[in-house]
Amino acid sequence: MPYTDKERFHLAVDCVIFGFDGEHLNLLLYKRDFEPEKGGWSLMGGFLQKEETLDDAAYRVLARITGMRDIYMEQLSAFSEIDRDPAARVVSMAYYSLINIQDYREDLLKKHGAQWFSINEIPNLVFDHSEIVDKALRRLKRRAKYQPIGFELLPETFTITQLRLLYEAIYQEKLEPANFRRKIISMNLLDRLPIKDMSNSKKGAYLYAFNKERYEEYEANGFSFEL
Repeated sequence: MPYTDKERFHLAVDCVIFGFDGEHLNLLLYKRDFEPEKGGWSLMGGFLQKEETLDDAAYRVLARITGMRDIYMEQLSAFSEIDRDPAARVVSMAYYSLINIQDYREDLLKKHGAQWFSINEIPNLVFDHSEIVDKALRRLKRRAKYQPIGFELLPETFTITQLRLLYEAIYQEKLEPANFRRKIISMNLLDRLPIKDMSNSKKGAYLYAFNKERYEEYEANGFSFEL
């Protein structure tokens, strides 16, 4: 059937950007500066350009908003309800990404009118963006349990307590400290460093780093991550 006989639609990407502030799992949102829904809180997004793949478009949006290019990103789902955008027929491919908040450029918050929100205090969002966020949260919880993607939200070095707080923020439930420590140490995926974090006690807590190469080697030999 000839292409010219078909209606044309807009194809967009919307990016759910998660960060961890040491206590809460956060979502990066910005205030729309154009209609429709001008002034409403929105996910970061943009339209697909003719020379791009969907992944290219998502990475472009993430680089523009965060100033970072080496970011964990995963395609989530397509959202295609006919009336999802009152301005036009827009189909959106949603992605979610995980970034270390400490690496985020503060000047970009002001430039884009962006703000971090705890996932427990998310404001009303435009269009179907709340549905997109809910789906991304469910995906993140599943992935974090069976893949070590949670480390993408942490700085390169961290304490076991900081790691536990991260997983508590993702799962939205308390984890028993001794059991968590025992389980994560038993996986042999962390390298203990000869330095301590002295910020919370005189005794201090050893800092650790995730050994990605060791994990990939274990995975190739049938290792199953489960936390």
